[in-house]
Amino acid sequence: MKLSPKVCIVGCGNVGMRYAYSMMIGGVAREMVLVDYNKNKAEGEAMDLTHGAPFVSPIKIYAGDYKDSANSDLVVITAGRGQKQGETRIDLIKGNAEIFKTIIPEIVKYSPKAIILVATNPVDILSYITYKISGKPSREIIGSGTVLDTARFRYLISKELNVDSRNIHASIFGEHGDSEFPMWSKAVVGDIFFRDYFETQNKEKGEQKLKEIFEDVRDSAYEIIEKKGETSYGIGLSLTKISKAILKDQNSVLPVSSLLEDYYGINDVYLSVPAIVHKNGIRQVMKIDFDKEELKALQNSAAKIKEVIKASGF
Repeated sequence: MKLSPKVCIVGCGNVGMRYAYSMMIGGVAREMVLVDYNKNKAEGEAMDLTHGAPFVSPIKIYAGDYKDSANSDLVVITAGRGQKQGETRIDLIKGNAEIFKTIIPEIVKYSPKAIILVATNPVDILSYITYKISGKPSREIIGSGTVLDTARFRYLISKELNVDSRNIHASIFGEHGDSEFPMWSKAVVGDIFFRDYFETQNKEKGEQKLKEIFEDVRDSAYEIIEKKGETSYGIGLSLTKISKAILKDQNSVLPVSSLLEDYYGINDVYLSVPAIVHKNGIRQVMKIDFDKEELKALQNSAAKIKEVIKASGF
């Protein structure tokens, strides 16, 4: 008998297991099935997690095949070749696209009504490929997008200002990668615009500080990979945040990667802008007023992503 909500995690690497642990600790799911090409690893991970059952809310966790994932409410894809030191996310596309060609039909076969959340990089391109292969409505295919980038952004700002990061309202948009950009024009702490705050200190120094904060955000994944070989804790928590919005029907506004159509002249591409996320996936992609430079950056992100999508045959 299915327990609800049921979540399937495809890929039992570090990201998938950090996500599974976060979901278990948070009591977000009632049933989780782990699917991986290495069945022994999936079984071992499931055993290790279930031994913590007395410390958390009731949950059933087990390893299985795609048929065991049948009727999942949410399928989260973390499977794929990892990013190596010196690689950009775009470099990953060829191998991971081939992996997705085998994964997506199985998901749709056994869980045709599931929301699919993609975390594998390059996430914007693979979200688009998932949308094309699955034949599902675009609202049901979501990429993790710049949710983690935005969290990094808010943390670094809070560190600079010595303010609780939960009181920072600032976002990263565009590609989850090198062409992403910060929306400084709307960034605030409390009721104070960041640009106003920094410029009152010293305009020249303030603009330089803003640039440094963003560059730290953009390059942090490369630095973490250089130091420890992979990133996983932050994305695991980010995926849990998105999962809560879906499974608990929260109508949360998140910078997830979603299909853009007629969005400031941008069409048929997955990118991160504010979107309302609820039980049916993307309820609405929100249009906001970018300043001239921000809009140019968004259009640049779209052009770069579409160029790679075209080269990949999709």
